[in-house]
Amino acid sequence: MKANRAALEEVYGTFAEAPDVPGDTAPAHTRRAMRAAGLTDAEIDAGLDRWCESFSARYVELLAGADTSNWTAARGAREVLGGLEHRALLTGNPEAVARARMKRLGLDTFFPDGEGAFGCEQEDLVKLFALARERAGGWPAERTVEVGDTPLDVSSSQAAGCLCVAVTTGRYGKEELSAADAVISDLTQLDSALAVLR
Repeated sequence: MKANRAALEEVYGTFAEAPDVPGDTAPAHTRRAMRAAGLTDAEIDAGLDRWCESFSARYVELLAGADTSNWTAARGAREVLGGLEHRALLTGNPEAVARARMKRLGLDTFFPDGEGAFGCEQEDLVKLFALARERAGGWPAERTVEVGDTPLDVSSSQAAGCLCVAVTTGRYGKEELSAADAVISDLTQLDSALAVLR
């Protein structure tokens, strides 16, 4: 929050709170906040790239000095990622933020540079799927499975023509994620869910 507020004030000269939409891209969050502050879409568009750069730099700097000893990767994450032949990091976070977080969790080696798709590359979450698939050599949409934990993860993957396995380790339960192609309670069940989807 500290990095975001500072970046908004630096780029737009103002700060405002906006409704949180879990799973959405960072630029989409910023647009909602700046609309709440009274800015036009044209004014917001003019500063989005600068905001992404400023926020990313500030976040990574703050993270470098932060105590994240209580951060832990999701149960089974390393084993599951290590067993997947094809994987990519698709997130609404800016790339520098996402990669810094993965490094702190010890998962960065699973996601090489030049792959995946990140929030500051496309404001529309659905469009990130095509970008990630393109970087994976044109991987087909119908063979793409997103693993997510929000209703927006589910709806965006389906809007992109992809499948979704929802995990109930976040704030949402099975009923709220029931539109997914499969719902699991943790990542140790992912292999079984993928086998069914195949």
